[in-house]
Amino acid sequence: MIHHALSRWLPPSKPVRRPFELIYAADECPPRGALGLLALQHAATVLALIAHVLAAAKIAGLSLPQTHSIVAMTLLGMAMGTALQAWGGRWGSGTLLVFQPDPMMITVAGAAIASYGLGSLVQVSLIAAGVTLCVGPLMRHLRALFPPTVVGTVVCMGGLGLVEPAMRNALGIHESAQVAGGLQTLQIDGISALISGATLASIVVLSVWGGRRFKLLGVLAGLLMGLLIAALSDRLLGLEWLHSAPWLALPQPIAPSFNLGPEIIFAIVLIATLNQLDNIGCLIVMDKTDNADWRRADMQMVGRGIRANGASDFLSGLFGSFPTAPSSANIALVHATGSSSRYIGLACAALLLLVALSPLLTMALTLIPQAVLGAISLYAAAYLIVSGIEMIATRALDSRGIFMVGLSLCAGLATMLMPGLSQGLPEGVAMLAGDGFVVTGVCVMGLNLLFRLGTRMRASCELDPGLGPINHQLTAFVERQGAAWGARMDIVRRAALAALEASEAIQAAGGGRLLVIRGSFDEFNFDLELLHEGEPLRLGGSAAGLGDGSAGEAATAEAPLDLDALMDSDEDIERQLDAAMARVSGVLIRHLADKLSSASLGAGQAVLRLHFDH
Repeated sequence: MIHHALSRWLPPSKPVRRPFELIYAADECPPRGALGLLALQHAATVLALIAHVLAAAKIAGLSLPQTHSIVAMTLLGMAMGTALQAWGGRWGSGTLLVFQPDPMMITVAGAAIASYGLGSLVQVSLIAAGVTLCVGPLMRHLRALFPPTVVGTVVCMGGLGLVEPAMRNALGIHESAQVAGGLQTLQIDGISALISGATLASIVVLSVWGGRRFKLLGVLAGLLMGLLIAALSDRLLGLEWLHSAPWLALPQPIAPSFNLGPEIIFAIVLIATLNQLDNIGCLIVMDKTDNADWRRADMQMVGRGIRANGASDFLSGLFGSFPTAPSSANIALVHATGSSSRYIGLACAALLLLVALSPLLTMALTLIPQAVLGAISLYAAAYLIVSGIEMIATRALDSRGIFMVGLSLCAGLATMLMPGLSQGLPEGVAMLAGDGFVVTGVCVMGLNLLFRLGTRMRASCELDPGLGPINHQLTAFVERQGAAWGARMDIVRRAALAALEASEAIQAAGGGRLLVIRGSFDEFNFDLELLHEGEPLRLGGSAAGLGDGSAGEAATAEAPLDLDALMDSDEDIERQLDAAMARVSGVLIRHLADKLSSASLGAGQAVLRLHFDH
């Protein structure tokens, strides 16, 4: 019933093949009970991340009423962004992407409020929203700047950046006094470790062994288990605050002020720009999750998703919302539950709106124990690290790619592990140089641009039998250039096999010697050309659009090989077998390449062109 009511209004999504591991795919509406449970889990997961706002409020030294106003307005922005993403159309991606308070803005927003007053948060959010809205329309033109190796590195670093604070919260770690040698020991709180361990164990057990039904309840069960143990161990503090809070009330907007200094504005613009890498990564991960035949990023969908983020931040930011960003923990929840239905996103947005209008519920969010938040963050970190590595591994890497990914991660990790590296820099720069995520993003984008300067997108190689078997030379050329260009691994393998089959077909057809192999690449196309002696290669079948030679028209499919007729024939069996093998090679090439063409170059030479969609 819910599906029929909304399906008439929801903008249509791009038709894709449904991944088998999903229980509810993007355009499938779960039954009412499952829909409620899944939406509740997503809402509970992202509500726990309201701690980002609480951290910024602590830095700024805000009072409880001021903090409550920011939390309520931020929840409205999160609800709006989640609804736009799930709805799709021109102002959304049409995916289950839930929004959280932007963790990258904690330090800069807290510093801005502390120095310029509570109203400066409006300017922080509007600047961040403006950057996001400017980047969104450019996404389809910037695909070459954000290949999976760049985005995957940033996603991986985002997960690594969660590990340290998550472990501190999960284990209740605090530093003791200095001991001999000037070192500080770390002390673990046993009760915090028990709470976080039970929370994480519940999530893992139900996600791995819970089966189709209980897999949907993993995060919610872990959250409830953590809260139960916290209550039994007297770790739920501040319950007396809830007695005077009303159930329903409109949030109080924050009066804006526009007095930020240039160093803070520069920091906000740079962080908001780099945040788009995380935004792109989350949107691509969701696109890959929803499409069993995923090959490349749909940059138009990514642009719509970024536009939705900017629009929701701009509208809610006018009233004092904290900047928002896609929630990695909720993407991990999509993976754990096997459910990416956008109907879940709409239901989750409704729950977030309800919480935003309830002072009692928003106040209760401040009572979630840090140990529970740490366990959920660890779960999200594990998913992000593996997702980033998977994204990087989809591309062939040569020494350029290895250095780009490795050095960027090293720079980010060094910044995290040695926080004193940014000391002595100007305040605005130090704030950015001390953030491992920012450092990794800047390094990987800079190295990607630098290494592309020395990479030719066209290459050729003369084939010389004196240098070894021609098949080995063909394979080496395709693999070497595929790695240098950063092409997808599956395309490189297909191209190498197609080149080998084409070589066999050329030899079998007329014995023409292969002369040169050429290759070219961009983010959309991978092309090979085989120059050889003799007439243009004729392969049966017109499905692939293979030309018949000089005329350039499709050849007519030849009859299949009849073994009985072959054995009874007086004709040359070897010649017939060669012709049959040439037809087999033709069939294989047509299945490996997306497009084929053959033409004469004159002077007794011809070329066979192989095209692969990238």
